[in-house]
Amino acid sequence: MTWNVWWRFGERWRERQIGIAATLAAHQPDIVGLQESWSVREASQAAVLAAPLGLHSVYGGPSLPDPIEAPGHDGVDLGLAILSRWPIRHAWTHRLPTSRAERPVALVAAVEHPDGVLHVVCACAEHHAHLADDHLAQTRELARLVTDLSARDGDLPVLLVGDLNAGPDTPEIATLTSGDALTDAWTAGGADGDGVTLSAAHPDAPLGAVKQLNRRIDYVMFRPSIGGSVPKVTRTAVVDEPVNGLYPSDHFAVIVDLAV
Repeated sequence: MTWNVWWRFGERWRERQIGIAATLAAHQPDIVGLQESWSVREASQAAVLAAPLGLHSVYGGPSLPDPIEAPGHDGVDLGLAILSRWPIRHAWTHRLPTSRAERPVALVAAVEHPDGVLHVVCACAEHHAHLADDHLAQTRELARLVTDLSARDGDLPVLLVGDLNAGPDTPEIATLTSGDALTDAWTAGGADGDGVTLSAAHPDAPLGAVKQLNRRIDYVMFRPSIGGSVPKVTRTAVVDEPVNGLYPSDHFAVIVDLAV
């Protein structure tokens, strides 16, 4: 699963947190990548969500977008998180290119899957139209990172999960899926529909995000390891329903079942 969980934006973020937890409990994913995840000195959203489900978790930052500065949000960081059914052997952050003063990162986890080490990369790419060069440079760097990880020992694929802030037909996604780089699981699974993950019909839709609205901008991708087999996509779905009348995030979650 990948899900942009909208940090602590909006007045009802505590209620949204309940919906996020309920969604994870309902679907029981083995691997989750979270973008716009919060962290404070005492705890991280990743740890709070993982604990009742018996999952392992790791948090890393900084990531995009910039968190708001407002009363009640002092000291609240915005970053990325990975939750896993299996232990996380180690994790690290990988800086992405940017013209911003603070460089965003991708979060990488080496998961102890029963069949070997499973590398998971979680990222949130640039969204501002005036920083299009940064956006393209970041997806290129993600492609390079995944390619490097796939050359390591082991038979399992490398997973890339994240909010890439670009539709499937854009140059940013082409840098990831062209040639033998990565496979878009949604496409590989022959999913019905366009899989929109940021809808203008959502009550909290960012209507200024013209490039991203009404498009599938959240992805699960994979690249087989050297000598490893190609995973089979057995199911894809977008979770686009509110929980108790409230959408848990402004993005919809993406679920993919992979047979590795």
